[in-house]
Amino acid sequence: MLSLGSTRTTRRLFAAGAALAAASLPLVGATAGQALAAPERAPSTGSGPVTASVVVPGGAPQVSRLALDGTATTRADRPAARSALGAAPGYVTGTTVAVDPAIRLQTVTGFGASLTDSSAYDLSLLPAADRDAVMTRLFDPVRGAGLSLLRQPIGASDLAREIYSYDDMPAGRTDYGLKHFSIAHDEAQILPLLRQAKTLNPDLTVVASPWSPPGWMKTSGSMIDGRLTDTPRTYRAYAAYLVKFLQAYRDAGVDVDYLTVQNEPQALERSDYPGTNLDVAQEAKVIAQLGPAIKKAGLRTKILGFDHNWGVHPWDAGRLEQENGDPEANYPLKLLGTSAARWIAGTAYHCYYGDPAVQSTMKALHPDKEILETECEGLNLTRAMGTLQNWGQSLTAWNLALDENHGPFVGGCKTCTGLVTVDATTKKVTYNERFYLLSAFSSFVRPGAHRVSSTSVNNIDGQTAQVDSVAFRNPDGSTAVVVRNLSSTEPQRFAVREGSTQFTATLPAGAYATYSWDAR
Repeated sequence: MLSLGSTRTTRRLFAAGAALAAASLPLVGATAGQALAAPERAPSTGSGPVTASVVVPGGAPQVSRLALDGTATTRADRPAARSALGAAPGYVTGTTVAVDPAIRLQTVTGFGASLTDSSAYDLSLLPAADRDAVMTRLFDPVRGAGLSLLRQPIGASDLAREIYSYDDMPAGRTDYGLKHFSIAHDEAQILPLLRQAKTLNPDLTVVASPWSPPGWMKTSGSMIDGRLTDTPRTYRAYAAYLVKFLQAYRDAGVDVDYLTVQNEPQALERSDYPGTNLDVAQEAKVIAQLGPAIKKAGLRTKILGFDHNWGVHPWDAGRLEQENGDPEANYPLKLLGTSAARWIAGTAYHCYYGDPAVQSTMKALHPDKEILETECEGLNLTRAMGTLQNWGQSLTAWNLALDENHGPFVGGCKTCTGLVTVDATTKKVTYNERFYLLSAFSSFVRPGAHRVSSTSVNNIDGQTAQVDSVAFRNPDGSTAVVVRNLSSTEPQRFAVREGSTQFTATLPAGAYATYSWDAR
């Protein structure tokens, strides 16, 4: 990266932006001049035209090409995965975002969503060529958004066409030897898409989570609600069940990188979809069996604890107190205080309740443990920035794809939205707001990147800066910073500085953009 006054080629700055519109609003495009100020005339460096792709509420995305003199031509287009923004002359504006790559924080695992049974089914409705085009746009790092993480339900979730495990038995019967174990359900639609995603993005991370063990392992006799039966035989069988899943997926060409033992263990009283009340003591007993079993099988899968919200929702707290005698508000910390902690690589969080600052507390108390956000329906920029600013290694929206009726589903969430919507009748594919939000990160921040220090300072009156940021240094040495305008009413002009080099830009009210530049 060069000083802007250098006679060598000016560094490239990539920008992608989106407004923080309500999820129900359509996404639209604008010229760079509307959403990101056109670059001011840069010193003569031999650079050619630059482009900016911006998404704002109200129409189709547009791509603008700007010459260094600020003139622009605009054409309608799908939003580009990357777009270049020219460097502006350096000077200090009201707010400066200072990026310091020397201060390295957490390592990025990835950005993505969940390939649920419903997602796989909806994508299977598309003609092969159209499905391939969608998968390319989602996962290819060069031709698409480069999504780099998938969270895979182990058996049915609420977003499934039926309730199933990999070892279902008739009522009253058990299978502790797991003789009836099979992943045949996943072989038709789920596994082919997982393999395709991995081919498109070899850096893809797979996180697997069960919504429930098989019903015969539980007090309810069902995958809906209930608890694991509290016997050593059950804990051994459940650990063996999870290891057989990891082995079967490996043999099918999909290595699972991370595993949790229960999705949302503190959510009780499900009436129509799988779930299990798994308190700290029982989760520790499962992991105490699972950790050695994974090691014995020669697998490298890491175990994540908890897999639930930043804080206990009041609804859950009351029922947990009735059921367990204790809502276990410090569940993830209590779990890491058990002997099972030696097998736990980190903690998985969801975004639905509480404050992401608890992740920073967790990191301070357990600096050797990882922190992943594994589910967030309704992912927005506030939650995304909060997760990443508090040591989160991943952003995971909920479903990858759903139909126009938010399904299919067996229960639970009946209003969830995928990154893409596949119309079951017309086969039209619509890319939704969260796709563009994740793209702002996944298109520019690669797995293995480090979050680095970025601070926003108001240089005029010392008041709180009206822009927020999160920055990353990629393995190839490039830098990316996502900048958000915190004002809902006023555009903000700001500078982004790294060392002695900076550029300026303007964001409209509530908008955000990603800027990236090559290594020095």
